[in-house]
Amino acid sequence: MHDSIGIPACFSSSDQRQADEPASVGRAGQSVFMSVYRTKLAGQCRLITVTWCRNLLLHGLSVSVQGPDVDKHYRCKVELKPWYFWRKQGSKHFIVDGRTVDVVWDLKAAKFNGETEPRSDYYVAVVCEDEVVLLLGDQKKDAYRKTGCRPSLIEPTLVTRREHIFGKRKFSTRVKFNDKGTFHDISVECNNRISSNSSSDGFDPVLEIRVDGKLAIHIKHLQWKFRGNESINVGKNGVEVFWDVHDWLFGSGPRHGIFIFNSIPSSCVSASSISAPSSPPSSSLTSSPLSNQEVNSASGDYNNAMGSSRFCLFLYAWKVE
Repeated sequence: MHDSIGIPACFSSSDQRQADEPASVGRAGQSVFMSVYRTKLAGQCRLITVTWCRNLLLHGLSVSVQGPDVDKHYRCKVELKPWYFWRKQGSKHFIVDGRTVDVVWDLKAAKFNGETEPRSDYYVAVVCEDEVVLLLGDQKKDAYRKTGCRPSLIEPTLVTRREHIFGKRKFSTRVKFNDKGTFHDISVECNNRISSNSSSDGFDPVLEIRVDGKLAIHIKHLQWKFRGNESINVGKNGVEVFWDVHDWLFGSGPRHGIFIFNSIPSSCVSASSISAPSSPPSSSLTSSPLSNQEVNSASGDYNNAMGSSRFCLFLYAWKVE
């Protein structure tokens, strides 16, 4: 069955890049989670982007496949309104280089638990040439039975994840830094502490980044250190953490801080493990913002991620008053 699928408000622009532009997301006030996978599809290694969004009225799902040109993508979009129960299960197809790609989903019983993307009881499958090239969710047996297709011989790799989340002071997410690793809980919190320094207007903002509840990064005098980076260990994974919270401190209206967690070889990490926060890692501070060029560099070049096995998380933390 191929449903007639409406375009959710999350993807109201004719170009899905809107979902990745901080200004657009901030104006819309929507949480957006975007995951990019690398796998083989239609005879070539390609990037598949899966985007979930949520606002007060609906959840949205978009699946896009990289075309022959970097700027060209094939995509389908799914609208999940609570009063349209039947649209929570279905399929849609599009053509990639002359080959049919099917996107099949079952979200009837999906448990979101207040999150932007479901936690359990669902599947989303991307099928091409009788192979399931990408399968998300825990209902894998149902997905293979529904599609009647075999698993792909090539395991997809999660390359990049971008999250736009909203909060007042604390922002949290869960992430795996490698395909075979475990999930880690990451939290970012900014506190204003009373200061006796007259030049700080009585406030001394402090930034704390925790991994699995343990303090990993602690930045005092944030008004002078609003941009920088530090290297930490998360289990057996080396992670370079970049932050830019200039707009938090000096902006107005909807504003976000950006945090980049870029996995690196453990041998390159000189900082101590997060299990010993009493020995803080050395930090590198910068006065220039995290531009798009630096973001792409930190991710191993997002647009040319075909040769990179490093994972990168981009966390856009939007402060709401």
